[in-house]
Amino acid sequence: MSKLKTSLTTLGLALTVGFTQQVSAQNTIKLDATDPKITINKNIYGHFAEHLGRCIYDGFYVGEDNKAIPNTNGVRNDIIEALKKLNIPNLRWPGGCFADTYHWKDGIGPKKDRPTIVNTWWGGVTENNSFGTHDFLNMCELLGAEPYLAGNMATGTVQELADWVQYVNHGGESPMSKLRKENGREKPWNVRYWGVGNEAWGCGGNMTAEYYANEYRKYATFMSSWTNTNGIFRIASGANVADYHWTETLMKNIPKGLLEGVALHSYSFVEWNKKGSATSFTEAQYFKTLQTAWKMEELVTKHSAIMDKYDPQKKIALVVDEWGGWYDVEDGTNPGFLYQQNTMRDAMIAGLTLNVFNNHAERVRMANLAQAVNVLQSVILTKGDQMILTPTYHVMEMYKVHQDAKLIPLTISTADYVFGDEKLPAVTASASLAKDGKTHLSLTNIDPSKAQEISIQLDGKKFKNVSGRVLTSKKLQDYNSFEKPNIIQPALFKDASLKGDQLKVKLPPFSVVVLELL
Repeated sequence: MSKLKTSLTTLGLALTVGFTQQVSAQNTIKLDATDPKITINKNIYGHFAEHLGRCIYDGFYVGEDNKAIPNTNGVRNDIIEALKKLNIPNLRWPGGCFADTYHWKDGIGPKKDRPTIVNTWWGGVTENNSFGTHDFLNMCELLGAEPYLAGNMATGTVQELADWVQYVNHGGESPMSKLRKENGREKPWNVRYWGVGNEAWGCGGNMTAEYYANEYRKYATFMSSWTNTNGIFRIASGANVADYHWTETLMKNIPKGLLEGVALHSYSFVEWNKKGSATSFTEAQYFKTLQTAWKMEELVTKHSAIMDKYDPQKKIALVVDEWGGWYDVEDGTNPGFLYQQNTMRDAMIAGLTLNVFNNHAERVRMANLAQAVNVLQSVILTKGDQMILTPTYHVMEMYKVHQDAKLIPLTISTADYVFGDEKLPAVTASASLAKDGKTHLSLTNIDPSKAQEISIQLDGKKFKNVSGRVLTSKKLQDYNSFEKPNIIQPALFKDASLKGDQLKVKLPPFSVVVLELL
């Protein structure tokens, strides 16, 4: 049996269980709903849009002259509406590795005059820069999402990044605000979130932590005033998975007045050099993928502990701005485009990972799923004028109830999902209290063959009604296709019963459930 503890403040809910037949026993969750204080930042539910494959071009952006696909200034209307239903809080752009080769001035002004660029990172394709700063920031306004701009540290200059900040944020008179107005935008966008380089340990320059920390200090100094009066949120290029030395070096060497967030990147996969098919996978491959997904709990815990040493008041956020499943590309597609399908395995990754982020909301205050459209663990896939919503989309839509809600701390003791001589916690959970007084509990069961029954004792708060939705399917390998777009979608959950101070729940195999208590 695996025991996981997350103790933060207080609420009231305890779980006891008994199982028979093909149902696992010994699942207990204790929720303390007395007085929750920590807010689950809505930005945990952020997304990522890189100039990679068909994410921007032929994804978000189909061009202003496109008559076949309804669009607003070239951006697909159906994608905008779908993401708005997720309450998408922020969107990261233009990369990724691409960010450190991107020069923002190439993407402003008349489109016919913009230079082309070869995307050396992703497929070697030539782009015409028709989607640039104005296009992205105006799209974020359509979405109601905050933009998160990743600055070029590797092939750019301090002046270039400082000018970009001034171009998009300065409301008074300046050379850059004058240029912005000449290009058709009178008012500034007031972009708050800025990345200072990306994966500086790798594609962002192969830097050492010590070298990057010094470079970061220089860039961050000139991005804002001495006291950061414009309140921008500067995010340092953080660790690659378990590189704890990187986090330690940044926290030790960067003055706290120059740093608002530290990034972390970690993906879920079978084997890094042998990722396997996104849709045709064995249970062994499924188990290995979920092992790397569950590693997020350890990573967040250990990186947070290092940050606590230097920032005990937790003023600096841990920003997991790249996470998600990574497999081989679909047959017949460009290997550099990273286009893959999305199955119930990805729904399990999403549900488990978001539970981890929620439970660490005191330090994790922003995250970005990689990526929004047509790349890696996308929430949306497109083909011509068609668009489908993936299982991951549905998980994020179900979990949106946690955005800006108060975290209900929980302690969970769960049965194991055993494969061979290895095991993982079968059940993960997170809970929150919304501003409207509703309590929500999200649960995942990653075991592909065993249901999980949970008997929850409700202490400290009276509930009269329970309702919920479930996401599951007949097979782990099921996915939504352009021919059959609705194979996987949320359904009414009927296996939760409330009687007095007892709540009993039965989670189907490989399922995600979100309950609402009133």
